[in-house]
Amino acid sequence: MDNYNSNDSQKKSLKERFLLVIGILFFLLYLAFGLAVIFWKGLPLAMPDGYRMAFGIIIIIYAFLRFIRFFQKS
Repeated sequence: MDNYNSNDSQKKSLKERFLLVIGILFFLLYLAFGLAVIFWKGLPLAMPDGYRMAFGIIIIIYAFLRFIRFFQKS
């Protein structure tokens, strides 16, 4: 059984680990930006509240789509 587990969990290369960290970092940045657009009233965006909410939700959905696509590609 130990042999099966060691073959199943192969170590990732340095490049793959770096890309994983970058992918997670960009997911968190898009998520934070989407939440900032929705909740931070001092953000210098001159748009009505309805458009702000829609724009923030679109950014958050985009973050999750990138995150899902990143792990499907890996």
